[in-house]
Amino acid sequence: MENAALLKAIIENAIDGIITIDDHGKVETINPSACKLFGYPPEAVIGNNIAMLMPSPYREQHDGYINRYQQTNEPHIIGIGREVTGLRKNGETFPFRLAVSEVQFSGRKIYNGFIHDLSREKAAEDKLKGYAVHLEEEVEKRTQSLKDLVDALQQAKEEVSLSLEKEKELGQLKSRFVSMASHEFRTPLSAIQLSASLVDKYAGGAESPNISKHVGKIKNAVGNLNTILNDFLSLEKLEAGKVEPTFTRFDLVKLSEEITEEMQVVAKQNQSIIYQHTGTSSMINLDQNLLKNCIFNLVSNAIKYSGENTFIEFNTEIDNKNCIITIKDNGIGIPETDQKHLFEAFFRAHNTGNIPGTGLGLNIVARYTNLMNGKVDFESSVNHGTIFIISFPIT
Repeated sequence: MENAALLKAIIENAIDGIITIDDHGKVETINPSACKLFGYPPEAVIGNNIAMLMPSPYREQHDGYINRYQQTNEPHIIGIGREVTGLRKNGETFPFRLAVSEVQFSGRKIYNGFIHDLSREKAAEDKLKGYAVHLEEEVEKRTQSLKDLVDALQQAKEEVSLSLEKEKELGQLKSRFVSMASHEFRTPLSAIQLSASLVDKYAGGAESPNISKHVGKIKNAVGNLNTILNDFLSLEKLEAGKVEPTFTRFDLVKLSEEITEEMQVVAKQNQSIIYQHTGTSSMINLDQNLLKNCIFNLVSNAIKYSGENTFIEFNTEIDNKNCIITIKDNGIGIPETDQKHLFEAFFRAHNTGNIPGTGLGLNIVARYTNLMNGKVDFESSVNHGTIFIISFPIT
C-alpha cells in the first residue's frame, strides 16, 4: 500500500505529463501535468480515445499504429520516442516529446506515454533561426555594401589615376612652357635693357632729363619682368623636385657685402642698406646660390615695401651653434590677419596696394631655407616694419 501511495504521489506531482491507455487506445489514467498541457480535466479524457489529443492527420492514423504494432511487433514510437504534435482543448497545437513504453499488467497490455512539453525549446529554436536568418540577411547586405564600396573605390582609384596622369601631363606641359617662355622672354628683355641704356647714353644724359626719366622707367619695368621670370623658374624647379642643395664652404661676409653693393644700386632715393657681421668666423657650409637668392628676395622686399630716406639693416652672425641672417626694414609691415598665409605661393598681403610683386618670393625663401635644414622666422606690425630671421644649425 505504501508503495502504491508513493507511486501515485510521484505520478501526481511529476513535471512531465503521464498518460496510460489500453490496447484499444482508450485513456485509463492522466496526471495533472498532462491535464494542464492539454487543457482538459481528467474526466473529459479518461475513457475516450487518445486520438482526441492529436490534430489531423495523426488522429486518424493513431489506431492503425496500435493495430500494426500488435500484429508485427515493429515499433514506430513504442520504446523509441520521438517529437509529436499535441492538440489542446482550445484548438491550439504544441510540440512535445513522447516516450511510450509497453507494460504487461494483470494479463493485459497497457501503454504508458511520457509527455515533455517542447514549446519553450521550439520557441527558442525558432527565435534562434530567426536570428540566423536575420544575420544571414545582414551579412548578405554588408557583403553587397562592401562589394559596392570596393567597386566604388576601384572606380575612384581609376579616376584618380587618370587625373594624376592628366595632372602629370599638364605639369610637364607647364614646365616646358615656363622654361620656354622664360628663355624666350629673356632675349627681348635683354635687348630692351641694352637699347634703353644706349638711348640714355646717346640722348645726352643730364641734358635730356625727360628722356633719362623714361629710360629709368623702362629699366625698372625690365627689372621687374626679370624678377617675375626668375620667380616662376625657381618655383617650377622646386615643384618638379629639381632643386637639390650643394653644400660648399664659403665666406658669408664676402657674399653679404657683394649683395649689399648690388642691392644698393636698385634702392630707392636715400635708402641705405647697412650691413654688419657678428662673430669671429665668417666661413659657413651652405648652398651659396640658394642662400644668395634668399637674401636677395628679403632685401628686395625690404626696399620695395619701405619708403625713401629709410634704413635697411642687414646683419649676419655666426656662433658655435647657428648661422643667423637678419633683414630689418621700417616699411608698411604685414597685417596680423595675413601673417599666417605669408609663405603661401602667390599670396600677397592686402595692404601692398599697387606695389608690384608675384607673391612667390617668400614661398621660395622658405623652401630654399628648408632644403638647407634652416628655418625662417619673422616679426611684423603695420607701419612699423618687418624683421625676417633665417637661421641654420652649424654642423
